[in-house]
Amino acid sequence: MKPWARNALYVLWPSFVVAGGAEFLFFSIFDPHELTYFGQPIEASRQAVYTIGFFGFWALGAASAALTSWLAREAT
Repeated sequence: MKPWARNALYVLWPSFVVAGGAEFLFFSIFDPHELTYFGQPIEASRQAVYTIGFFGFWALGAASAALTSWLAREAT
């Protein structure tokens, strides 16, 4: 396996797992139809809000893992 592919897996897989947990916790507290965006209610289906939320959490987790990986590589 190429090094860049291995690094991508090291970043994307843990962030995927964290996104699933974050979505579960977030949407067990907040109802998608009660969320607002700049004071306006979100006019999307529950499934669309869940999907956008999951990918948002995944992107945040991937950014965090990638930054950690980059900082750890620079330190050695």
